[in-house]
Amino acid sequence: MADRKVKLSILDLAPVLEGGTPAESFRNTVDLAQHAEQWGYQRYWLAEHHNMQGVASSATSVIIGHVAANTRTIRVGSGGIMLPNHAPLVIAEQFGTLESLFPGRIDLGLGRAPGTDQPATRAIRRNVYSDGSEFPEQLLELRSYLNPALGGAAPGVRAVPGEGLDIPIWLLGSSGFSAQLAGQLGLPFAFASHFAPDYLLPALELYRSHFRPSSSLEKPYVMVAVNVIAAPTDDEAIWLATSQEQQFLNVIRGRSGKLKPPVDNMDPLWSEQEKAVVRGNMLKCSAIGSPDTVRSKLSAILEETGADELIATAQVYDHKARLRSFELLAKTMGQVH
Repeated sequence: MADRKVKLSILDLAPVLEGGTPAESFRNTVDLAQHAEQWGYQRYWLAEHHNMQGVASSATSVIIGHVAANTRTIRVGSGGIMLPNHAPLVIAEQFGTLESLFPGRIDLGLGRAPGTDQPATRAIRRNVYSDGSEFPEQLLELRSYLNPALGGAAPGVRAVPGEGLDIPIWLLGSSGFSAQLAGQLGLPFAFASHFAPDYLLPALELYRSHFRPSSSLEKPYVMVAVNVIAAPTDDEAIWLATSQEQQFLNVIRGRSGKLKPPVDNMDPLWSEQEKAVVRGNMLKCSAIGSPDTVRSKLSAILEETGADELIATAQVYDHKARLRSFELLAKTMGQVH
């Protein structure tokens, strides 16, 4: 299990750097996607987040189109679109448009969380009482605009473009809800273990035990999200990772800020309790170190989860170091030579 070749993908939050702008972030995103295509990565996903100074991918469908237009073969998609924030018809039309422009290259990953805080949720949804429980009905409606035979679309409404197009739909989750639903519907499932690792194994068990073959998928397909920061030495990778640790520290403090440069010592910045939450909990599913260290850690994750694919994210301040990290990862896992 640990020695098998596994598909690798990238999850990009289009990080906005301290002292930088979203425009620079988008240039870096395109550059990384173009390199990822050369290095043999399977897909390049962008995530929907709102009201976060350090994340530029809020208009997710728009940036997916920009990345797809500047690459040739790599699959591009959402990791994910937070469906309760949108009318299902709008998402069907947006991704129908993307699939029409870039046929055979678009993925639609869907989540049910708001991807933001309460004020922004109110601004997006107007109804703050939505708790995600209506997600199965919204998902059926969206899928029915693409495939009217499912019977869940609004009467007399058709998605143009969208209807009749084969756009792979993934369910994303950090708990058991979407895992079980993905299994019941026979859809591929991606778990957000890059920030919520504790429920990873129970969720995968739920998904596999509830899986029913469908026209989309004959057997379960699991993608696991991992924080990966690779560098020539363990010490350099650990140093680079302090940017990500500062970002997660802001999250648990209820703050939003741009991605900061790495620091030599995190101890003055956090309490022991905060350190335990960030390193011991939120970032537990990580592979940070030299190529040998990364290979060992990822092999253990593959052995434990039986994942079919890994999707790596790396919040690294220096763009060249971020590129190098993903190149080292691809070489380490046998994507390129």
